[in-house]
Amino acid sequence: MTTTPLHLFNSLTRKLEEFQPVHPGEARVYTCGPTVYNYPHIGNMRAYVFADVLGRTLSFKGYDLTHVINITDVGHLTDDADAGEDKMEKMAAERAQSIWDIARHYTEAYWADVKALNIRQPARWTIATEFVPAMIEFAKGIADRHCYELDSGLYFDVSTVADYGRLARAHTDEGEGRIETVEGKRNAADFAIWRKTPPGETRQMEWDSPWGRGAPGWHLECSVMSGEVLGFPFDIHTGGIDHREIHHPNEIAQNQAHCCTNGLDTAENSGARIWMHNNFLVERSGKMSKSSGEFLRLQLLIDKGYHPLAYRMLCLQAHYRSELEFSWEGLGAALTRLKRLVMGVEKLREREEKGQDGTFDVAKYIRAFDEAISQDINTSEALTVLELVIGVSAIPPVQALDAVEKIDAVLGLELSSLARADLRIRPKAATITEAEIEATFAARKEARAAKDFSTSDRLRDELAAKGVEVMDGDPLGWDWRLGE
Repeated sequence: MTTTPLHLFNSLTRKLEEFQPVHPGEARVYTCGPTVYNYPHIGNMRAYVFADVLGRTLSFKGYDLTHVINITDVGHLTDDADAGEDKMEKMAAERAQSIWDIARHYTEAYWADVKALNIRQPARWTIATEFVPAMIEFAKGIADRHCYELDSGLYFDVSTVADYGRLARAHTDEGEGRIETVEGKRNAADFAIWRKTPPGETRQMEWDSPWGRGAPGWHLECSVMSGEVLGFPFDIHTGGIDHREIHHPNEIAQNQAHCCTNGLDTAENSGARIWMHNNFLVERSGKMSKSSGEFLRLQLLIDKGYHPLAYRMLCLQAHYRSELEFSWEGLGAALTRLKRLVMGVEKLREREEKGQDGTFDVAKYIRAFDEAISQDINTSEALTVLELVIGVSAIPPVQALDAVEKIDAVLGLELSSLARADLRIRPKAATITEAEIEATFAARKEARAAKDFSTSDRLRDELAAKGVEVMDGDPLGWDWRLGE
């Protein structure tokens, strides 16, 4: 285990805290996963890049990591505030497809994005529909003391647990303003943990329960899956900052009821010792919302010629708790920074092959990296340390490459296997082949060497007309790139 204590920002207490595992030597982490009714947009994927770096950090620190990510294939309504239709049922009806087929398709699409972003596989993917019997048992265990039944379902009475809403810092008597108004609810913030199928309707996903045939609520699912697999209390619960306002406070209330616990001055009573939330990815054109039609998903970035790890780099450049603005210019700059790292590692390998050696105190850079990542996962500062390791010529290549491997095991940029050629992604709209580009480019180089500038200019214009940008004088030596 490394020497610098790991400090993490706990959203529940709103302060940095030293990580002290519930079980010595172990780290148990639960991450709220996607609702698989549509493709994830790149803002959704920021949460999983963050959770991945957190998990990698815990592994770097020497902990035996058990990381769980759930797949929500039932129960999440069209409004996070417990209102509207089930997202899965709604999409299945719109597409005239089986809800099971919808779930399978979008789960596989999400997993493809996970792989493209070099996000490590968790110890377990928990699928909501596989835990419905456990959800019913959980609800039965808390119903008498904490719930009441209405015509529409079984509702949790938030007044029966201490400190409801502390995570969200909700101060008003009404609680969160976006909570659905349902006739008969005792408190505005009360939420359904079981929704009955309305009379005369049939859902594709529904189960028998003591409260009628229906489906579990979204909040119930995560309480059950996290508790069943990791046990209460576990170490860290992560999610996007949007979960901090309603979903996670409702999870916490259920966890308190299930564990017969008291107030949240003791963090473990919430079900997890630390709650962590990444901030939003902001995109000014309005294409981050799935309701906008053509929203920004990872495949769109790839179709435009950007390697997916350029997006990972973009995320790493900002602290996870800060807003991150997306722009194509910013993504391009992140790709350039990644190229510099890849080229730097290639040069280290060339020096290693030449047998360059020596001694250098490279450990000080590992310590600097450890200090950065231990201060609430400060990836932006950690990247700077990585660049120093690659850029300091006095470091023998063997030592530098070893340090790069240790650091990149946390940052996850695949620097040990990524090559320059891998980063040149062919845009989907491009009509010219790489072989044609290289042949034209070679002819242009010959013309320039012969000082035949008219031919050189003509060939450059021909390439430009086909979407190829000739990068004369590019300090990275990349020579050309394909535009959109």
